[in-house]
Amino acid sequence: MGLKATLSQPLARYIARRYARWQHRPETTQRELLAKLTATAAGTAFGRAHDLGSIRTPADLARQVSVRDYEALKPYFDRTQAGEANVLWPGRPLYLAKTSGTTSGTKYIPITKDSIPNHIEGARDALLYYIYRTGRSRFLDGKLIFLSGSPELEMHHGIRTGRLSGIANHHVPAYLRRNQLPSYATNIIEDWETKLERIVDETLGQRMTLISGIPPWVQMYFDRLTARTGRPIKDLFPDFNLFVYGGVNFEPYRAKLFESIGRPVDSIELFPASEGFLAFQDEPGNPGLLLLLNSGIFYEFIPAERFFEPDAPRLTIADVELDRNYAVVLTSNAGLWGYSLGDTVRFVSLRPHRVVVTGRIKHFLSAFGEHVIGEEVEQALREVMAQTPEVEVTEFTVAPLVSDDPATPSRHEWLVEFGREPHDPAAFAAALDTALRRRNTYYDDLRRGNILVPLQLTLLPTGAFQRYMKSLGRLGGQNKVPRLGNDRKVAEGLLSV
Repeated sequence: MGLKATLSQPLARYIARRYARWQHRPETTQRELLAKLTATAAGTAFGRAHDLGSIRTPADLARQVSVRDYEALKPYFDRTQAGEANVLWPGRPLYLAKTSGTTSGTKYIPITKDSIPNHIEGARDALLYYIYRTGRSRFLDGKLIFLSGSPELEMHHGIRTGRLSGIANHHVPAYLRRNQLPSYATNIIEDWETKLERIVDETLGQRMTLISGIPPWVQMYFDRLTARTGRPIKDLFPDFNLFVYGGVNFEPYRAKLFESIGRPVDSIELFPASEGFLAFQDEPGNPGLLLLLNSGIFYEFIPAERFFEPDAPRLTIADVELDRNYAVVLTSNAGLWGYSLGDTVRFVSLRPHRVVVTGRIKHFLSAFGEHVIGEEVEQALREVMAQTPEVEVTEFTVAPLVSDDPATPSRHEWLVEFGREPHDPAAFAAALDTALRRRNTYYDDLRRGNILVPLQLTLLPTGAFQRYMKSLGRLGGQNKVPRLGNDRKVAEGLLSV
């Protein structure tokens, strides 16, 4: 075992002990954090406008600071981007994380001196927790790769600006830089397909031990490696034993990805966002992600079904229940106040608090009143794939198919790109329909009443999703295709390419 792997063992034990302290007092930890946040920002422009200095309780916060999305906070963000200091948080941000919004266009999320440790230490601690739980640390002695956006930053009114993954790249600890791939010259290539070829060039023949990235783009990397060599990943990288991912549900990709590898490998799921690093998988094999309650973020949770109500309750960590969907609201040392993250989660454990990500509050399908969420379509697909192991799904999305003809009822359309198509697509579609009916009573009621007819399965040609993302200029990096939508924008885009 090398020096890095050896030294990581006592550090992992130290981190686990430190986490245990706040896990035993979650409510107190969050209330103390809220008091610190409001006191620190009381003198800012936002703090004066909302009398943050007088906030003592979560109820005070809910009364004085309304829930806002990016657009609602944009007047304050615009002042920050223009170089004004002390707007949302003392001083000026260290960085602006540039991200694509579904309704806001390009968003610029502030990252402050106080909030950057949340991003960096969260990812670090995920690896250390894995070492603590398993005792496996040899991966630190090999080559590590994170398939990410460019680390090249631009100046935006005097503030360094770029993709979060690029910003994080500048904070990789020095002791890991020698292990890190790809090279900086390759990582700053903007065209994803060109960059991918260069990554293949640089990693072939290397002792790769950890590979990280969003699953569909990692799969694309594996496909290129196998196309180049004709060999499975296990033969190319025999020491590769840890896959780190986040951003999308891994389950729809699991079968094909492990088939490409040729054997199982350990995995760690992360819950990162430009707004903050929220959680990581702290127990191998446990799908729950440990919510980080002592990392600069005060959390509120709104029952997802009530999110758009004007008097929707804002619950704290003390109030949440198991197996309910909640929209996540953040108040943080990045200067986010009552910020609607857009993600929904479900608690699977309360001691400690662990969540699974269930979708996006705006990514739902209720064109007919069915209230279908991302988790339900993913679970339905996973169930049917387990029944038909010969099938391999590359990517998919679901959209409403509204009929203009009263004689032809409406339905859902599942647009699926298969790695291996089902022998009987009609039977596969019928099984999907049944699986979704079991998971969503509203959908089942609409089907029983013949308001909706059985779903339509549309088979897309190989590469359709990649061509669609490329047409948007969003191929690779941290970009994701929505699992479902309440309109046909994504569906029509896929069909047009």
